[in-house]
Amino acid sequence: MTPARRLLTLLVVLVATVGFAPAVTASASASAAADRPVTRCEYIPTPDKPAAKPVRPPSPQAPTQGKPTAVLATNYGVVVIELDRANAPCAVHNFTHLVRSLFYNHTQCWRLTNSARLGVLQCGDIVEVEVGGPGYRFADELTGAETYPRGTVAMGNQGPDTNGSQFFVVHSHANISPAYTVLGRVTQGMSTVDRIVKAGIEGGAQDGLPAHPVKILWALTWP
Repeated sequence: MTPARRLLTLLVVLVATVGFAPAVTASASASAAADRPVTRCEYIPTPDKPAAKPVRPPSPQAPTQGKPTAVLATNYGVVVIELDRANAPCAVHNFTHLVRSLFYNHTQCWRLTNSARLGVLQCGDIVEVEVGGPGYRFADELTGAETYPRGTVAMGNQGPDTNGSQFFVVHSHANISPAYTVLGRVTQGMSTVDRIVKAGIEGGAQDGLPAHPVKILWALTWP
C-alpha cells in the first residue's frame, strides 16, 4: 500500500468512525491550482432558476491536470471519488468548488433507479429531484464515446449544456446515450452505494425516491 493510499484509508476510517472533516483552505487549493495548465470555463447565471443555497459561480479558470479526491460522508457510509480534470476540467472545477462552498452538506439524494436500463443514485438537487441547483449552468464536456460502467460518477442534466450541481453514481450499469459528462469514478465506498440500493425504492418502484432517506452529511475534496 502506497503512503498516499494509506493516508486516504486512515482518513476514511477516521471519517466513518468519528465523523471528523478536516478543513481545506482556499489559499491552499489556490496555490495548488496555480502551478497547473488551465482552460477557460463559462458558468452562465440562470436567473429563472436561482441558487437553492448561497453560492457563487466558480472562477472561469479551471485546472486541466490532476485527479483530486472527493469524499462524500452519507448516513449510509463514506464514498470516495477520484475526479479526472483531464477528462472534464470545467465539471471537476465546478464540483470541487461546490464541495468547498459546503453546497452539498446536509442535502438529500432524491432519486434512485434500479432497472434493466439504468442503475444510478442521483444527488446534488437541493430541493427535490431535478430542482434546486447552484444558480448557473455550464456546457457539457463530451467526446461521444462515453460509457457509464459501475462506479462511474457523471453530471446529471436536463438537456444539453445544462450542468449545475446534479450528479449521479452508477451502481450497476447505465445503458444511456453519451450525453452526460464523466467526472470520475468511485475508488472506495461502492459497498455504501450497494447498501443504499438494497434498502430499495419507495413503493417498490424501479425509479423514484429511495425508500429510506439518503443524506450527504458533508463533503470534502483535496488537493
